Amino acid sequence: MSNPAKSVLATPFLDQARLRRRRWYWLTPMLVLVLYACVMGVFFWLQRIHDGSVMFVTIDQELRQNRLIWVVVALSVVIVIALLMLWRYTRYRSEAEAALIAETGFRRAMENSMSTGMRVIDLEGRIAYVNPAFCRMIGWNEADLIGRLPPFPYWVPGRYESHQQTLDNLMTGKAPSSGIELEAQRRDGSRFNARMYVSPLLDPQGTQVGWMTSMTDITEPKRIREALTAAHERFMTVLEGLDDAISVTADSDEGLELLFANRTYRRFFGAQTSGHHELLAGRRGRYTEESVEIFSTTVQRWFEVQHRMLAWTDGRKVRLQVARDITERRQHEETSRIQQEKIQITSRLTTMGEMASSLAHELNQPLTAIANYSMGIVAMVKAGNTDMNTLLPALEKTAAQAQRAGKIISRIREFVKRSEPRRQALQLQTVIDNAVGLAEIHSRKHRVAIATNIPDNLPDVLADPILIEQVLLNLLKNGLEAMDQSAVDTLLLQVTVHDNQIELAVIDHGHGLTDPERLFEPFFSTKSEGLGMGLNICRTIIESHHGRLWATSNPEGGTIFRFTLPCVDPDAIQLDNQSEELPA
Repeated sequence: MSNPAKSVLATPFLDQARLRRRRWYWLTPMLVLVLYACVMGVFFWLQRIHDGSVMFVTIDQELRQNRLIWVVVALSVVIVIALLMLWRYTRYRSEAEAALIAETGFRRAMENSMSTGMRVIDLEGRIAYVNPAFCRMIGWNEADLIGRLPPFPYWVPGRYESHQQTLDNLMTGKAPSSGIELEAQRRDGSRFNARMYVSPLLDPQGTQVGWMTSMTDITEPKRIREALTAAHERFMTVLEGLDDAISVTADSDEGLELLFANRTYRRFFGAQTSGHHELLAGRRGRYTEESVEIFSTTVQRWFEVQHRMLAWTDGRKVRLQVARDITERRQHEETSRIQQEKIQITSRLTTMGEMASSLAHELNQPLTAIANYSMGIVAMVKAGNTDMNTLLPALEKTAAQAQRAGKIISRIREFVKRSEPRRQALQLQTVIDNAVGLAEIHSRKHRVAIATNIPDNLPDVLADPILIEQVLLNLLKNGLEAMDQSAVDTLLLQVTVHDNQIELAVIDHGHGLTDPERLFEPFFSTKSEGLGMGLNICRTIIESHHGRLWATSNPEGGTIFRFTLPCVDPDAIQLDNQSEELPA
């Protein structure tokens, strides 16, 4: 099996340690070997001198001499082997020392490179070790800290009791595994927040000899965390304080999952998804930026609802729903609508009241004619003249005058009767004919003719016929009254078609106005007996029909009143009918 690859991080430290020992570990064995060679050389030299000085050598002496030589040789072999073993041991020890130095240097380099402050406290609370990062963090040198007992120089003045209690918890092993947050003071007097983690320091036998602490500066992270927390609290305060019901849901296997709901939503629907689902109103997956008004049967209230798709914190697509309670607004609108209808009816009755003398004169003519024709027919019958050729023309004229009077009364009745406003597709020509027919009764009093310029095949408009007739009659009547002293005896009603709108213009040649726009202000009138509400009501009616009413000066003298009405849109008719069917 191949050996696993080893890290090369410690190689530079090991090579440097080996270079320090490589040149000297063989010096001792070589020195001993040289001394031994010198000793052996001297021994053989003395032996040779001794042999040369002795003339006669006995056999026993020669035998002892040979044994001595063999002993010396054996000892020499033993010494050489011992020297070789000593050389090998010295080499092994040198390599072990190099590895130990390399490991010590590597660990020291790691400690010096750390940004976390390391500190060792013995069992008596004395500082036994600090790394450079710890010294940089608090601004004190290693010499100022080693051997110090509490209080330590980096403790905050005035908080020694709190620091001492923290140290006591540390020394008794009660420090939490999540760390201890504390405030320390640097040498220059500045303070910082730190988080300290504590673990027991054990010797090789497993006996605890102190406490190892690591400390990290968390001043900036804490500031950012506090800023985020404050921002979140402000944001939640705003959301919880809103009158709108805000909810966020996501799709899950079990249906909708409610991820967030503010206080208003919980007050209406509780912590359930039923309210969110009800206000979706079947529009799931079809969201637009437009708001929709929905009636909640659960709480019996109206809401203006907006939807939007968002990316949640975990990346999921979620639905944000903002529902505003508009029940009171709807009630006010309904009350305003009822009041507006009453004002419109009053305005129509007022108009008829102002035209009462003209209407009486207009009705008096056909009634007088009917009476005269009837008296003539009675006289002819009494005289015995019952010729059909003579009576029939008189009867036909009597019926025509009766129809004329009935038509006038019918128009007045339709104009002033109380009815529910209902927009419908209608032919504008019919409305114009009715309004002009009523206005002509008033025009004879002022001796002004009403001329119309109406193109053929007008498109239908979406409007309430009674209300539009009221606006047109009011404008025609104002124009006739303005031309009471005018040299021009014709009031013009002009109709034009612009894209998807129809514009009606009432052009008079009266005295004119310096500021036509003021006519639409409430209670402003140019008539001494006027209330100043007629044109304001007319503008309200036209704007409710999504049109526009305004006045401009006539270049030929007088004033031009214009208003627009939208042409029929089938989709608009359908939406309008649906809105009328919603529960109130």
